[in-house]
Amino acid sequence: MLDSFDIARILRRALAGGGEFADIYGEEGASTAIVCEDGKIEKVLAGTDRGVGIRVISDLRTAYAYTNEITEAALLDLADTVSRAVRGKAFDKAIDLRPKLVGAGFPIELPPDAIPLKEKVAAATRAEGAARGFDRRVRQVMVMYRDSTLRSQSANSLGEFHETGRTGTVFVTQVVAADGEVIQTGYEPLGGFRGFELFDRKSPEEIALTAAHRAVMMLNARKAPGGMMPVVLSAEAGGTMVHEAIGHGLEADLAQTGMSVYSGKIGQQVASSLVTVVDDATIPNARGSFSFDDEGTPGERTVLVENGILKGYMYDRLTAMKDGCRSTGNGRRESYQSKPIVRMSNTLIAPGSTPPESIIKGVARGLFVRKMGGGQVNTVNGDFMFEVSEGYLIENGTLGEPVRGATLTGSGPDVLKKVEQVGSDLGFGIGTCGKDGQGVPVADAQPTLLIAEITVGGAA
Repeated sequence: MLDSFDIARILRRALAGGGEFADIYGEEGASTAIVCEDGKIEKVLAGTDRGVGIRVISDLRTAYAYTNEITEAALLDLADTVSRAVRGKAFDKAIDLRPKLVGAGFPIELPPDAIPLKEKVAAATRAEGAARGFDRRVRQVMVMYRDSTLRSQSANSLGEFHETGRTGTVFVTQVVAADGEVIQTGYEPLGGFRGFELFDRKSPEEIALTAAHRAVMMLNARKAPGGMMPVVLSAEAGGTMVHEAIGHGLEADLAQTGMSVYSGKIGQQVASSLVTVVDDATIPNARGSFSFDDEGTPGERTVLVENGILKGYMYDRLTAMKDGCRSTGNGRRESYQSKPIVRMSNTLIAPGSTPPESIIKGVARGLFVRKMGGGQVNTVNGDFMFEVSEGYLIENGTLGEPVRGATLTGSGPDVLKKVEQVGSDLGFGIGTCGKDGQGVPVADAQPTLLIAEITVGGAA
């Protein structure tokens, strides 16, 4: 992509109107998406895209423009467009481009582009049939398969030049079951930066049956009790809690503007001494991992909270410039059509030393959450509300009957300070995180956690 152009010339042109920093980002990728619904293949989409974006930072403000016309003339015109949008001190440094650094990436055993389309369609069809045949009360089934390959390059006015590649596969089944007026939904995803070998871990049918079982089981569940009570969050629940209740609040752009409950609290206790929170882009094949972020900064493991003490925030280049520190490699973008912003990668609560089975045994009465549903959080005050898609009563240290309709409500800092036990296990969830109109692939994880008390919304 960028190798064949005079990158230094383009960057100097972008800085002609002034500015402290400029970069150019190019990507080319291909993807396939398949949707199977109600026994039919509803959608098969396959396509490629490529383009380039140029950014200038001047007086800590950003000018950004992009194009999918990749010629030197078009890129010089794009640089002129950006330079006209800024006014500042002239950039008087030389731009000496260093040799390109290529990210190692992660090994892919079965590249998706080597798998025939009919095999991908068959996987979706088999999953849909397995879920539909699970129980007569299954009313709707939707299966979604998606794979993508992406190669990107970035270069900047500091002389840095990087290239990285990513191959990812995602498979999701959603099942709606109904019995009379009771309607329940089961959802099960699997994905990561892997190829078609993703299904060596769990077959399409297994994914579908897990979702169907969850939906059907919840039909017969009693309504959840409400009130303050102990809650055990299973490692299987994924890291929705850490992602929403604290993760977004530790993104530097929100912290700098006072839009985070964690603003100005570095060095203070923000969670139980048992809680350590990490953002780690180096986990092999995880959905949020990368060799370099979308600004060319190496991905890294960043300790955000250590033994309950807030150690720092996640930074991209712009927010790092504002705070006079270095980027933590959290500058990410949805595509070349978007400027980079601070985003999580793989965010997790680190495992502890307590066997997870002993955590449940110590609870006389409470709620066990096996799977979290959707939720929302107010990053300014930390208040959140999450749905529980699969939950059980805990009675005298053992799992009791399933319950439906439960929600968890509270304040992130308050709940994290009430973590009394941290399991030795670790379970991952995957997702696409939305922020400022952009979506990027992420993963989150947590061990089994005992929260002393939290407000459970239910029937009572």
